[in-house]
Amino acid sequence: MTRKLALLGSAVCLASSAGAACADDLPVRKAGLWELKMVRTGSSMPEMTMQHCTDETVDKEMNNNISPMAKQICSKQDVKKTATGYVSDSECNVAGISTTSHAEITGDFNSAYTVKTSSHAQGGVAGATGRDTTMTLEAKWLGACKPEQKPGDIVMPGGFKMNVRDVEKLKNLLPK
Repeated sequence: MTRKLALLGSAVCLASSAGAACADDLPVRKAGLWELKMVRTGSSMPEMTMQHCTDETVDKEMNNNISPMAKQICSKQDVKKTATGYVSDSECNVAGISTTSHAEITGDFNSAYTVKTSSHAQGGVAGATGRDTTMTLEAKWLGACKPEQKPGDIVMPGGFKMNVRDVEKLKNLLPK
């Protein structure tokens, strides 16, 4: 169950990183099937590759659904356009773990984009000391969604499938 929660949490995190929580500032991704490859260092989470079928409506819905959730757990969420893309800084608290993060987002949102995030987490189990992690999300457009997919579908490692439109259900699975 813990592994499944970690995957679900990562999916929400990826959805946010993919532009959902910051859609007011970031362009909407090209409709179709995106491959999202996440590599973390300083964490026990393995490399993860998933596929996300999206369209303009889903990206906008993700903003409307995830942004309020992020506002509940994040005291700071700043996104700024730069000469090379975007920069995001946030301070969030989930289940007693305080996290500060800095992300640099580059790419065109039509064929590929990259999100490089560094974060520092403090607290949690028995007041754990600070943990630093870096995560790189490499997204590339693969083409049209597969016939059996509908916009919002994410296929996680191991074939676990979910739809981002079910984010309300995800919120109930994340630790308080």
